Amino acid sequence: MRFGRPEGSWRLRGYTIIFESDTRAGRLFDLLLILTILASVAVVILDSVQSITARYGALFDVLEWVFTLLFTVEYVLRLACVRHPLRYATSFFGIVDLLAVLPTYFVFFVPEVNSLINVRLLRLLRIFRILKLGAYVSEFGFLGAALMVSRRKIIVFIGFVLITVAVLGTVMYVVEGPENGFTSIPVAMYWGITTMTTVGFGDITPKTDLGRFIASCMMLMGWGILAVPTGIVTAEMTARRIARPVATRTCPDCLTEGHDADARFCKHCGKPLPAYQDD
Repeated sequence: MRFGRPEGSWRLRGYTIIFESDTRAGRLFDLLLILTILASVAVVILDSVQSITARYGALFDVLEWVFTLLFTVEYVLRLACVRHPLRYATSFFGIVDLLAVLPTYFVFFVPEVNSLINVRLLRLLRIFRILKLGAYVSEFGFLGAALMVSRRKIIVFIGFVLITVAVLGTVMYVVEGPENGFTSIPVAMYWGITTMTTVGFGDITPKTDLGRFIASCMMLMGWGILAVPTGIVTAEMTARRIARPVATRTCPDCLTEGHDADARFCKHCGKPLPAYQDD
């Protein structure tokens, strides 16, 4: 991990538990953290329902402070257990960790912003906690890697879809015209997007026979278009699934990270590695 494995007894132990999910303690920590994140997000969602807040508002406030303190302790421990705290604090998940706890403290220390609660701008930032799940579930990283590898194919595919929407939207603008709701090319492109994605809001509909024929063709194209990105990502995930898995194991001697699950010796210094815990 690019944040750096620390040297020292308690920091090294904390790093192993918090950042290395291949150990039994690491998996237990991740499981508890996932449950806490889901519980905190559930509180945010329930707190947005007026009838529930009227009855359990005080309980939600207490739970919010409990979750905030727990995530604050976790954030501080993460900073203390890495060799480069600033590097972690400025990373994506470091910023997410900060956003998960910042709103509660901000409202507490700056009461004047309570008026913003009416639009719930600050309190809803707590929903960022669910983004923390990506750091603790290996499948999130697996899916992210597959998307990154497939990004060029997906970009080319999206470009093709946009070109198709622009062309057919322009055609529909000419065929239907403003009198049938197609008041401009952007409006016609909006209709083309909703049609090709099979959403079909129905706020704009073709009235002429030619327009309905074009719409039917776009609907049929939409079926195939939706399947293409799924097939691209699935093929890449299948290829990566066959590849050799890399664990979060670290050499206790030279601190080199990312050894294979079945590795017995360090790939950098050659020293024996501790047994891989898979249960």
